[in-house]
Amino acid sequence: MIGILVVSHEPLGTALIHCTRHIFGRMPPQLAALDVIPDEDPELALKAARELLARINDGSGVIVLTDLFGATPARIAARLAEPNRIIVIAGVNLPLLVKALTHRRGPPDEVAAKLLEGVRETILPIEARADGDEA
Repeated sequence: MIGILVVSHEPLGTALIHCTRHIFGRMPPQLAALDVIPDEDPELALKAARELLARINDGSGVIVLTDLFGATPARIAARLAEPNRIIVIAGVNLPLLVKALTHRRGPPDEVAAKLLEGVRETILPIEARADGDEA
């Protein structure tokens, strides 16, 4: 089973994986977060990320989800990427993380393609009903 690592600005990653515990009723296996703190040495954060990868990767590969493209956590995550083994996707949110956790069988590049294909379905407008209550 593919591991999932969230690399993000503190405290987003930890908060997201705690939400998954609420959703699934337990902490999903092979899931970890690296919260990059302000002014953290990127090399130390990269070392920590590699240690987490080793812990959650059973040989099936890893999907790394990061928050803001171009920011320090994303630059750290990008250094983890390995073709067909460790795929990095920027723009993590709770629906994407849940989708990744429920569809993580198969090669990492194919799983990542499915995630990217369905990501637009995770952000939707909620329109107010005529009585003022949201639908």
